[in-house]
Amino acid sequence: MRAVERIRLGDIRFYNTRTRSKEGFEPIRAGEVGIYTCGPTVYGPSHIGNLRSQLMADLLKRFLLSEGFDVTHVINITDVGHLVSDADDGDDKMELAARKAGETAEAIAERYTELWRQDRAQVNCLGPEQNPRATDHIAEQIELGQRLEAGGFLYRIGDGLYFDITRFPRYAELAGLDLEGQRGAGRIDEVAGKRHPADFAIWKFAEEGVQRLQEWDSPWGRGFPGWHLECSAMSSRYLGEHFDIHTGGIDLATVHHTNEVAQSECAFGSHPWVNFWMHNEFLDFGGEKMSKSVGNVATLSDLVDQGYDPLAFRYFFLQAHYRQQQTYNAEAMEAAARGYRRLVSTAARLRDVQTHGNPEAQAPYRAQFRSALCDDLNAPRALAVVWEVLRGDQLSEGDQRDLLWEFDRVLGLNLKEAESPEEEWEVDPRIDGLLRDREAAREARDFATADQIRDTLSEEGIVIVDTPAGPRWKRT
Repeated sequence: MRAVERIRLGDIRFYNTRTRSKEGFEPIRAGEVGIYTCGPTVYGPSHIGNLRSQLMADLLKRFLLSEGFDVTHVINITDVGHLVSDADDGDDKMELAARKAGETAEAIAERYTELWRQDRAQVNCLGPEQNPRATDHIAEQIELGQRLEAGGFLYRIGDGLYFDITRFPRYAELAGLDLEGQRGAGRIDEVAGKRHPADFAIWKFAEEGVQRLQEWDSPWGRGFPGWHLECSAMSSRYLGEHFDIHTGGIDLATVHHTNEVAQSECAFGSHPWVNFWMHNEFLDFGGEKMSKSVGNVATLSDLVDQGYDPLAFRYFFLQAHYRQQQTYNAEAMEAAARGYRRLVSTAARLRDVQTHGNPEAQAPYRAQFRSALCDDLNAPRALAVVWEVLRGDQLSEGDQRDLLWEFDRVLGLNLKEAESPEEEWEVDPRIDGLLRDREAAREARDFATADQIRDTLSEEGIVIVDTPAGPRWKRT
């Protein structure tokens, strides 16, 4: 049976930011899905908050592949045009990083693009079918600008060519914008000569006497494209002028994605330009979103340096729904690492199982797992089904093995190959503190206190093991 024959469209429902509701998913072309994901601006290392948007898109892609769809996934690389301000003002992030480092913008972009790709590989994201760079698609961006100009959607002021949002009545639709409220909050600002504060740059002119690293000739003069133009140009280049799903972080909805919709629908004459907009929420990091400007950035390399397997972060991601803010702190990450280690240990044991599974016994669990993901990619519920399969006594080890391998093709935790840790020592600040108190008591020859601490932990189901590296513990 061909894979596409397994597709059951009626069951799949995704939340669509544009309509603010869950809708049944049906692709534009039968059996095929086009997905565009906003990728990194490569002026520095991506942080783990950025990775959440990549993990969400990867889960979506893996699920659709498991349903039998042919998926074309496009992720862009922004290596020009992303200004520090959302108001098309200030320095280009690439130019600024290059000047600070004393390098070319191309060298900066190459280094951080490769680091981003390595990070994605370490958390087991599937590679995109297309990974285009903005600087390789200047011609497409100019052509799109010309189409907008011919349609009467643009006007020229001193520093560039701008899109007139009053020519697009649906401008506020995607994010449900209150433009006056945004203006008051400083989300959009005035640029001298703009007709409306939310009007955005299609092409920025090179300043006289300013030596930029990245600029090109165009019908409007020498300069560089606005940030928003690239995604419309590259998505249409690889997915067509009307495609299925666009993903990205929720912070992009109010400006970047809103501007993408405006310029695309006006240039292509299509509504909706994209059928489904799927946005992931922030990682909450001490009450704030993680941000390079705030200085609370943690990278995947930081987690590795702390001793975590990168896939433990993928497990952490799966513990919350993508549309919920997820709190990141040391305790949450350690709990996720502990859960992932237990899963890997169980998977390692099941690799040696030789018995055959029973498809009839597996069917209810398979249905529950699929139902969870059909319901707007409910990863926590899907993960709960995995643990139900492994913890229960209703299934044979052969059934557990078959289901775990099948589910992991969607979850992407690499359980079939992951190495089980030699010892699964656990970490908890309170218990670790009690172990230190026990060691101090033993050194002081206060054996009564040491024994009391041991007995207290034993009552909690904690086993203490003295190792050459010191006392360690785990739950029974």
